This record gives sequence, C-alpha cells and structure tokens, in this order.
Amino acid sequence: MSIQVQIEGADGGLIRSDVSGALNIVEAPHPGETDGHFAAPFRQYFTNDGTSAGSNDMQVAASAAAPSRFWIGAIQEYDIYVKTISIEIADASATLNKFGNITALTNGCKLEWITQDIGTTTIDDALKTNWNFVRMCAGSPAFGDAAGAFRASNVSGTSEGYIPVMDMARVFGNPWGLPLRKGTTDRIEFTIQDNTTGVDSFNAIGFGTKVIRPE
Repeated sequence: MSIQVQIEGADGGLIRSDVSGALNIVEAPHPGETDGHFAAPFRQYFTNDGTSAGSNDMQVAASAAAPSRFWIGAIQEYDIYVKTISIEIADASATLNKFGNITALTNGCKLEWITQDIGTTTIDDALKTNWNFVRMCAGSPAFGDAAGAFRASNVSGTSEGYIPVMDMARVFGNPWGLPLRKGTTDRIEFTIQDNTTGVDSFNAIGFGTKVIRPE
C-alpha cells in the first residue's frame, strides 16, 4: 500500500509522489542547483592578493612575526566551491622529513577556511615538513615506495617534488568542498611563517565549481 506525500520547495512549488516503503532521492549534481543555474569548472592558484592576477609563488622570506598569506577569495559574481587543493613542493633530493630539501620549518604553514559569519576553521596549523602536507591530504596520491614514496621526479626542472592533493570529500566527507559565498569575505588561506625561498618550487591550486546564475 502506498501513501501520497507532498513536498514544498523553497520557491513555493509542490512535488507530489506516491511512496511505498521509502522515498527515493537523487543527490543534486551541484549544491543548491535549481532551474536557471548551472555549474562551471573553477581553477585558481592561491595568490598573495586572492585573485588570479596575484603572485602564486609561495617561496617567500616570511617569519612568525611577518607572515605571508596566499588565498583564494570569494567574489561578487557567483558562489565558489573549492573541492580539491593541489600542492607542489619541489626541491632536489627532497625527503619526507624535510621541507623540500631544507630543514623542517620552525613555525610552519597554516591552512584555514575563513568565513564572514562563523570565523576561522583551522584545517592544519603545523605544516612543517613534506610529510605534514602529505598526511594532511590523507596520503593522496599514493605512489612509489621506501625513500621514494609520494615523491615524483622532475617536478620543477630536474628537481623531485611532493604533490599532495587535498580532497575535501575524501578527508572531510564534504561532497562539494569549502564554499566561498559571493559577496562575502570568505576565503581559503595558506599562512607561511618561515623562509621558504630555499626550495625550487612551492605553490598551490584550488579546483572546484562555480555556480552561475544567468540574468
């Protein structure tokens, strides 16, 4: 025996369905997607001004007293969801217990989600070695073995490098990633608190989705 149910949407529209035992639902292809909205790819480096025009070179002479910040920020036009963060740390003869191939950082780097409404959520505040970055990303991607585990060849010129990828769905169970709501000061930010100029390459890219609302 089935029963009839009625669901009212946010726009006041009604959905009616006969239910027998359970009501099946399908996850939307994008958060909050409705008629007239669609999802588009998003890709941007973390930069020193939060925009695609800023510098993405995270090799900086920073310190705890004078940190350098690189971020992806919300914009006015549309919501952004950053699902994955790809990090590159390259240096000749890099090993997991160092940062690149320089001594482990003293103060380390921080990765934070900073929102206009609920403040700062710290994802990791002790990123001092290549291994710390790999572990934050739950060992993804996993390749190689022994001394060469997680390390790729010729990442920057002929220098080896670690290329961990933070997948928000895998690590935190968030299918869409971290939201950066349009018209807010929301951002995802790396704070660098040490001199990282000794490595051959250090940068990060965010990938995800932007919600386009055509006029």
